Amino acid sequence: IFFDSRDPSNLPALNFAYHCETYFPDHPTLLNCPKIGEDIKYCQSKGKTVILSLGGASGTYGFTSDAQAVTFAGTIWDMFLGGNSTALPKPFGEGVILDGVDLDIEGGTNVGYAAFVNELIKYFTRDPSRTYIIGGLNFILYFILFICSKDWKMFD
Repeated sequence: IFFDSRDPSNLPALNFAYHCETYFPDHPTLLNCPKIGEDIKYCQSKGKTVILSLGGASGTYGFTSDAQAVTFAGTIWDMFLGGNSTALPKPFGEGVILDGVDLDIEGGTNVGYAAFVNELIKYFTRDPSRTYIIGGLNFILYFILFICSKDWKMFD
C-alpha cells in the first residue's frame, strides 16, 4: 500500500490480490475488507503477528517530503494500528489493530522514510499496552534506524 493517486484525500491504495473487492461508499477507491479483519483477529487470537506491508516490487510509491511522511504515518496509525480517530475509515473494521508495519521499499528515493518511522515510533510509545513492529529489508532498516532518533531503544 501507499498513496492512491485516484483518491484526493491521500488515503492508502490497498491490494489484497482479489481477496477483497468491496469499497467504502464515501471513499470509492478504498477497499472495505471486514472479512480480512475477522481473519486477522483469528490469527492474532492464535498468537500470530499480523503486519501491514508498505511498498513492494512494483508501482510508484514514496514520499515527496518529511511532512508528507509524517502525515502518512498518522493515517496508517489511525486506519490500521492503535489510532482511535473516527475521521478515517478502518479497512479491516472497527477494533482490528495490526501489530506493525513492514517497509518493503524496493525503489524510489529515501525521502521521508526516517520521518515516517520516527513518527510511527512516537505513536507506538503512546500505546504501552502493545508491542508494535517495524520491519524491512536489512539494508533499508539499517539505513532508517541509523538516521532515526537516537532515543529509541531497538531492543527494549
